[in-house]
Amino acid sequence: MRCHRFVLGAGLLCWALLAGAAGGGGGDTPSPSWSAKSEDPAVKTAQAAIAAGDYASAQLALKVALAADPGNADLHNLYAYALRKGPNPDMDLVFKHYQEALRIDPKHRGAQEYIGEAYLMVNNLPKAKEHLAALDKLCFFGCSEYAELKKAIADYEARPK
Repeated sequence: MRCHRFVLGAGLLCWALLAGAAGGGGGDTPSPSWSAKSEDPAVKTAQAAIAAGDYASAQLALKVALAADPGNADLHNLYAYALRKGPNPDMDLVFKHYQEALRIDPKHRGAQEYIGEAYLMVNNLPKAKEHLAALDKLCFFGCSEYAELKKAIADYEARPK
């Protein structure tokens, strides 16, 4: 967790937040930041399918959920995630849904992280860094989405060319 934007008097608050924020993500795995806040059976089915690595089933369930609620940024983010993680992802469709999630909610941290990772998949490092910068602004005291995308970018840059 980063804590670099504070005035001298707020330092104790920053340290308290750091102490209370232990934990974090491990890789590009679904987390509460992307989970749709819904009791919709299609969403629950999709979340269970993603947890089991069954991205095709998740995609089908999310198509149903999106048809019923096309203005839901969480659903677009989750659908794009399921598309991206599945075999032979249609990256145009992936980007379409991440961009729709961000159009609906420009502060959606999960979509910012995951679209950045998608840009790395298509070798567009500058776009990935744009989303890292967006997360840097959104995550005043740091967040797991920033840390995960930063790590993905560092890993990408360390790969042999």
